[in-house]
Amino acid sequence: MADIGQSLDWQMEMFHELGAAEQEIVIDKDKGHSEYQILRSTLLQSEDILIVPSLNHLSDENEGIVAELQYFKDHKIRLKILDMPTTLVDFPKGQEWAFGMSLSILIEGISSMENQKKLLKKEKQRQGIEALKHTSAWENYGRPSFKIPENYQEVMCRWTNGEITAVAAMNLTGIKRTTFYRLAAKYKKGELKL
Repeated sequence: MADIGQSLDWQMEMFHELGAAEQEIVIDKDKGHSEYQILRSTLLQSEDILIVPSLNHLSDENEGIVAELQYFKDHKIRLKILDMPTTLVDFPKGQEWAFGMSLSILIEGISSMENQKKLLKKEKQRQGIEALKHTSAWENYGRPSFKIPENYQEVMCRWTNGEITAVAAMNLTGIKRTTFYRLAAKYKKGELKL
């Protein structure tokens, strides 16, 4: 399978060197990998060999690459990757298991890199939040601050005295149920600044 993103002449030469006939070469001109998807889902069968220019031709994301590699392993489809010479090695009859093992190592390696990337991203986010906490911008971070209605104190006095129900108090102040009870708890303790 040729990819127009790399030198097409070089790829074609490599495909021919590996024994591919002209009619066996599929050129995918679409970045969405549509030709590849058709090839994968309708033409490839167990024991077939698929030659691709690079891993990123299988998917744009590491998780997608891992899923594709696992698919080939599960379906016993031999994968050769032109820019990974170790995948171009042919195994003697009866030792094809070595390819499955090398594919497992490749899957594990890419999965580990993806996990590391996620951990680094989370750590950078945590560091960013910690740094933000020490600035004036932290006050405006997250949810917008809630503005207490002007009639809040009057309505709360009526509600705490039993003159109106909680639903009536919510309707009069325009405050939603969860917020109403959260503020009411603070109001009763005298912690709410009006």
